[in-house]
Amino acid sequence: MAQIITYDDNLHRDAVIALWRDVFAYPTAHNRPELALERKLAVDDLLFVAVQDGRVMGTTMAGYDGHRGWLYSVAVHPAWQQHGIGAALVRHAETALVALGCLKINLQITAGNDVVAGFYERLGYVVEPRISMGKVLPLEAGLAPEGENA
Repeated sequence: MAQIITYDDNLHRDAVIALWRDVFAYPTAHNRPELALERKLAVDDLLFVAVQDGRVMGTTMAGYDGHRGWLYSVAVHPAWQQHGIGAALVRHAETALVALGCLKINLQITAGNDVVAGFYERLGYVVEPRISMGKVLPLEAGLAPEGENA
């Protein structure tokens, strides 16, 4: 079984970027893996990797604002899905959030992603009657199109 440890930018960066590109394939600039890692590391260390024999098999990123916790970017390499790694990553993030005093964890998934919804339901998460809204702030956040913001 994989060991879950805190992300180390010097050791895990390239593998995490490749994993996120493979698993998520987000087309928007604000979701670029390099940018997400830089921004996350500037805030806290609630970023974990599942490793085995030095290989990154999965990741999870969590956040806590003092009121609610969040799960972001839970990803497991396709070759290692259905082996309990995703569940172990979520539980590890939950433990880290509880240690910070977190009482509730939220997460978002894309509508219609029934496989992922079922995964979280098996871990005790439920669909709540909420409307998720967002606003991308490309100019205010200093984002540039792909390749221009190295």
